[in-house]
Amino acid sequence: MIRPATIVVLGVAAFALIGQRTASAQPVIPGSTAFCLFEVPADEAGKRRWINLGIVQYVETTRTEVKIAYGGGSFGAGHEAKIPVASVEEALTVLEKMRRVAAACR
Repeated sequence: MIRPATIVVLGVAAFALIGQRTASAQPVIPGSTAFCLFEVPADEAGKRRWINLGIVQYVETTRTEVKIAYGGGSFGAGHEAKIPVASVEEALTVLEKMRRVAAACR
């Protein structure tokens, strides 16, 4: 015979599994800390571009642009992505979007 305490434990475990199944059904941005894509504005030819946030070295913001330095090695081998902005507030919005994308890549 199953004791009432066992039934309660089994019921709690079942609800926990249902909750996990529901949580995993939520949309997730695919990625990892090693490969975490962030879209930057298209280049002059209209090509869409993404940078890997896992290799970003630093970000600079001004009231006219957000500059992302990434993929650097020795002797200036790195690259830069520049995102034009209209204000400091817009630059901070871009930076916050980068933070959200990076957090989703954990």
